Amino acid sequence: MLFRRRKPVTTSERLRAFLWPRKGLSRGFRYIGLRVLRLNSSPHSIAVGVAAGAASSFTPFFGLHIVLAVLVASVFSGNLLAAAITTALANPITIPVILTASYELGIVLAEPPATPALGGAEIARMFEQMELDKLWGPVFKPMLIGSLPLAATGAVIFYPLSYQAARLFQERRRRARTQRVGRSS
Repeated sequence: MLFRRRKPVTTSERLRAFLWPRKGLSRGFRYIGLRVLRLNSSPHSIAVGVAAGAASSFTPFFGLHIVLAVLVASVFSGNLLAAAITTALANPITIPVILTASYELGIVLAEPPATPALGGAEIARMFEQMELDKLWGPVFKPMLIGSLPLAATGAVIFYPLSYQAARLFQERRRRARTQRVGRSS
């Protein structure tokens, strides 16, 4: 083979690279951030898209985050690609935290339930037996109620941050281009 390694990669090296990449864990996040900042759109449009993606990431509608983010971004004239990319905030690491926070906040905000709260084993049994109609009141309703303030807070936090980042990035990029044009003349 033309591009084969001289020393084959061992299984332990592959496992280590999977768990801790050679270039670090933050490289992927930096790439996604730069990808959003490089979008050819106004800072406001990018910020609305990022806020819509962040807000949809805090909802319990897994599998529909991108659809929800694109719908919200299109209603508020945001960048659709920025909205879709930002839904990556809901990943396997953050989903348990988001679900727990939305459930606990929903329990606090909702009226006290007439029935006692369900335990983890009871909820798991209901999921296994597909008794989703019995989970609406004790689980899904508090999650939905609790996710609304979290989504609004996420949008309010991410909009100004992404607006300033996009504005500064585009100004720096514009300045560098004019300097390059000035040198070549």
